[in-house]
Amino acid sequence: MGRWSRAIAEAFLAWLQPPGGAHWLEVGCGTGIFTALIASTCAPAKVIGIDPAQSLIAHANLRAQTTKTQFQLGDAQDLPFRDASFDVLASSLVLNFVSDRARAFSEICRVARPGGLIGACVWDFAAERSPSGPLRRAMRCIGIDVPPIPGTEASGLSALAELFEAEAVRDVVTTSIDADVAFQNFDDFWNSQTPNNAPITKLIAAIAPKTRDDLRAMLQSELQQLPGGAVKYTARANAIKAHRSG
Repeated sequence: MGRWSRAIAEAFLAWLQPPGGAHWLEVGCGTGIFTALIASTCAPAKVIGIDPAQSLIAHANLRAQTTKTQFQLGDAQDLPFRDASFDVLASSLVLNFVSDRARAFSEICRVARPGGLIGACVWDFAAERSPSGPLRRAMRCIGIDVPPIPGTEASGLSALAELFEAEAVRDVVTTSIDADVAFQNFDDFWNSQTPNNAPITKLIAAIAPKTRDDLRAMLQSELQQLPGGAVKYTARANAIKAHRSG
């Protein structure tokens, strides 16, 4: 999903309009794709990325290309930092997956400095506009029971606004951001949607070959056809930003 993450991250940061020279905390940094983009485009003083997965932190540290970035283990629901430590706090494509989102956002506000910028974006799973949306719709159209995505109910603009407005923040603004990603051909798109060992890939592998052919045909009809056999899909993320009161 790297190309999707990069496409939405660039648009999200442009919309966020963060100040230069800021101390950042990225909540849920994964392998550091968003962290690297912050470091290269936002002129930060420092960026700390946290994630609860040791394997992802190890990978992020291997990819780190500047001394401005630092990665460490951390849980969004119990941030290991003092109050009012950061100028900008951001989370990209993660917040809806946190089990106790209210507690996590309370922690984010706690470590934000007064007036600090807080922003988050999540794929619009509620409207089935995530990168996996076309595949999931196609599966349902041919009668396959598709497992729900955790945190779907927290991915809409109203849910994000409700989460933010429960804390001491001001100037809450929301928007939807579209990300266009093109693929060389349909097989390129198909392979991006069905990585090895993914639950949805295992589900597809278990269906009859004729049903799989029907699924591929249905999915192809969901995509925008480009010259030369290329295809494109426009995914959507919902974004929110605010400033900590005080």
